[in-house]
Amino acid sequence: MKITIAVDCMGGDHGPVVTVPGSLAFLSKHPNAETVLVGREEELSPLVEKAPAGLKSRLRIYNATQVVGMDEPPASVRSKKNSSMREAIHLVKHGEAQAAVSAGNTGALVMISRFALKTLPGINRPAICFALPTIKGHIYALDLGGNVDCTPEHLFEFGIMGAMLASALDHNERPTVGLLNVGTEEIKGNELTRRAGELLQASNLNYYGYIEGDDIFKGTTDVVVCDGFTGNVALKTSEGLGKMLGTFLREEVRRGPLTMLMGLVAMPLLRRFRNRANPGHYNGAVLLGLRNGVVLKSHGSADAFAFEQALARAADAVSNDLIQRLRDRLDTMMGPNGEDA
Repeated sequence: MKITIAVDCMGGDHGPVVTVPGSLAFLSKHPNAETVLVGREEELSPLVEKAPAGLKSRLRIYNATQVVGMDEPPASVRSKKNSSMREAIHLVKHGEAQAAVSAGNTGALVMISRFALKTLPGINRPAICFALPTIKGHIYALDLGGNVDCTPEHLFEFGIMGAMLASALDHNERPTVGLLNVGTEEIKGNELTRRAGELLQASNLNYYGYIEGDDIFKGTTDVVVCDGFTGNVALKTSEGLGKMLGTFLREEVRRGPLTMLMGLVAMPLLRRFRNRANPGHYNGAVLLGLRNGVVLKSHGSADAFAFEQALARAADAVSNDLIQRLRDRLDTMMGPNGEDA
């Protein structure tokens, strides 16, 4: 199966110097994949020029002269008709690509994806969903930044989407759904979480109840639901903690000759720890709830390796027919009119 991914090469903190090498590395490991590099041709061409002929034959450059800045309001994507982000999404809309990947402005990406690719029946807002590692395996968390201001109904929809993703990908017929809160007692939380908890409790979902921040990495539930503001803070905090622990470990190993010798002996163990804790290995969050295509959000500060992982996740979503599988699961969780079954 040939997979074509549209890449917003201008998005993110680093732009083409990261997105193009990441795309080339992705192509070298996925012989059945092709990419459309979307961005300013004069910036992309020199980075592609020295690539092996076998890789160059599986990519093309789509010239887009405008860029949606990371600090611009999301609505700016509407006025920038030839932005790399908009054009990448429209390649998916028009069937020239099956997925799009961007490290750019999150709000703008959610807006243009929702407008161009529409949402599944009964889903009002797509959510950024990420598979976080836990001591038990992984957990699906959403929303992680796509929707900063949410209603209880939005959180309820996130619970449905997270459950159907876990069901479709993990073959888990009754995944547990937890609602992130400041405590597990019924009286805890604000009006948003309490009302959302009532909606989830009354649904046919396998609702676990409130969970706290430490439950995320314990793997207490299969799905964690939260608003985008809370989810993004939790995600960035966990990434910062991972980097801090890695720094502390390197400092301790280099403290003296004896510790350096011990570090050399333990090098295979340290490498495995680094790989498991490296956020770059988990880069790439799916924009869940879209009807007509796959969109993945890469971390804005991703390096080439991390961006490559986001492309690999997009290819995996396409090859596993994620959209259709989610539609099938949605039919069993919601009625024909998009209502809770």
